[in-house]
Amino acid sequence: MSTSPLLFDAVPWNPIGPPELGGTERLIRKYWNSDSIGVCVLDAQLNFISVNEALARINGLPISGHVGKTLRQVVGELTDQIEPSVQRVFAEGRQIAPLQISGRRPNRTEKARWIDYFHPIKDETGRVSKVCIVVFEISEEHPLGEAFDDLQRRLNDESQRLRMLLDVNLLLASNSNLPQTFLKVSARIRRVLHHEYAALSLHDPATGLLVRHAIDFPLSKGMTAEVKIAAENSPSGRALLERTPKIFSKHELLSFEGETSERFLEEGLQTMCCVPLIRLTAALGVLTLGSTRQNAFTQRDVDLLEQVAAQFAIAIENRRAAQEMETLKDRLGAERKYLEGPFPLEGHFSEIIGESTTLKQVLGQVATVAPNQATVLILGETGTGKELIARAIHRMSRLKDGPFMKLNCAAIPTGLLESELFGHEKGAFTGAISQKIGRMELADGGSLFLDEIGEIPLELQPKLLRVLQDQEFERLGSNRTIRVKVRLISATNRDLAESVANHQFRSDLYYRLKVFPILVPPLRERREDVPLLVRYFVHKFSTRMARRIDSIPTETMEALVNWPWPGNIRELENLIERSVILSEGTVLRVPLLELRTVAARGAASTRPNTLDDAERQHIIRTLRETRGIISGPKGAARKLGLKRTTLQSKMQRLSIMRSDYTEPER
Repeated sequence: MSTSPLLFDAVPWNPIGPPELGGTERLIRKYWNSDSIGVCVLDAQLNFISVNEALARINGLPISGHVGKTLRQVVGELTDQIEPSVQRVFAEGRQIAPLQISGRRPNRTEKARWIDYFHPIKDETGRVSKVCIVVFEISEEHPLGEAFDDLQRRLNDESQRLRMLLDVNLLLASNSNLPQTFLKVSARIRRVLHHEYAALSLHDPATGLLVRHAIDFPLSKGMTAEVKIAAENSPSGRALLERTPKIFSKHELLSFEGETSERFLEEGLQTMCCVPLIRLTAALGVLTLGSTRQNAFTQRDVDLLEQVAAQFAIAIENRRAAQEMETLKDRLGAERKYLEGPFPLEGHFSEIIGESTTLKQVLGQVATVAPNQATVLILGETGTGKELIARAIHRMSRLKDGPFMKLNCAAIPTGLLESELFGHEKGAFTGAISQKIGRMELADGGSLFLDEIGEIPLELQPKLLRVLQDQEFERLGSNRTIRVKVRLISATNRDLAESVANHQFRSDLYYRLKVFPILVPPLRERREDVPLLVRYFVHKFSTRMARRIDSIPTETMEALVNWPWPGNIRELENLIERSVILSEGTVLRVPLLELRTVAARGAASTRPNTLDDAERQHIIRTLRETRGIISGPKGAARKLGLKRTTLQSKMQRLSIMRSDYTEPER
């Protein structure tokens, strides 16, 4: 039923029951939704402003046939009986005594009798601007006194039902435990409908079954909740599938073959009312009431239960939304931990941040080779975290309790590298004033990590090969053989195969180092790890600098994810450290202009200025001609006269990405 905006513009409408208002508004709200009490509002010209459905039915004319029409156009000659009372209300500005009217309305054939009540509606100045008429139809044989008693009884019944709806609304709004709340709601409905059985069943979209979540049946012989019901062969399922309320008699219950219906009959139920819980386009479940009386439920009761079911549907939907919000809140809270609390670092890969597929493949290779004593060669661009991979291999190996020694072969002068690696005796060379134990000996029983292995000089390579083969060596200036048990892990960003071809690296040492190669992917190939790394570095540097960074702008994160990172994780780490220094508030401010400037310079560089530029463009053109195929008889490596591994190394060194040769040339 609808209300008139002209009447209720200034008063919030409560669909559950009448608000606590005074005067005529309170009266109208109380009776507007009644199915037996007519209500209308007339203006000073006796035009209908608003009409409820009950009065439209009494007059035998739809609501649209009332609004804008005069009183005489709608009720004809009966206007002569009604108009004087209306004019008195306008003139006196007060409610007057009820009027008994009898006669025939233009759109009805039978004679009838009515009692009309006249109430003033005043504007802001206190002047009567409208009149409300409350109409109650009585039969000819009932005297006026009985009619008043009947009217009072109906009004009390309407008031009780409205109060019940309000109580149900309050119960559902103030309780989160649905089964317990249902018992209280059922008890409140029982005061009006006097049912013996009540149940709430929810639809499970995954199975298509109705699951009984709550039951109120004090006289039951053992019927319980948490029962799954087949929707196609049960009373409640029928109401759910047809999405319309259903009343079933005892005879109709016998037509269902399911065990549930038989149980209802065994319990003595003779009438059942099933009302689906409809919310938008979804059927959430069914509210079911049962009685041991025949014809226990009327259409008026169904209308009331539809309002109760609507409240249950809203409550269930709100609870589900709250659960989804809680889940989302937990998820967001977990992400905020990267900024607000310690970063979760656990297990053998505690120092390696990332969840991308490519990184997980590398970590899978680490887990495979770590328990063995095989020599590992870690390949990858500078700044990709090759040392972290080496540490992870050591932590997962059988020698994890031994030392982990590392040596950067490119950071030590060539003349001192042998002494640093193998040690020397006192007097072995000028300046050797004491004995020195080398990294190889210090790593005995553990692992030795040689970074930038491609920089080791040719004259030192045979001695290193001997250690790999025989696990023995001599210190510089000594002829005493020292035996060690060391696992060698090496790393390089150079193409050792090309160095072997150019006679800059021994092939036998190369093959001995490359027992188990692991290629660490560059950051541009694991972009989904960038947000995790950013949050980790923000936490690391903000903690070190005693800063508080609470959030990272979305556009900033998108820019960081899309940047190719030629310097990989080391470049990202340095940028985030600089960003934390530059951030004055709690929001991370990244100097994105620096990235855009570098990108613009790269885009503007269209002509080869160096030999590397020319080589890069030549390789890209060849890759475009072969449609990105690198190896094979029609691959770019064959056309360029290179080995596949050599071409891949050059592509890595020249920062040639897939997008460079798959996108059309500009």
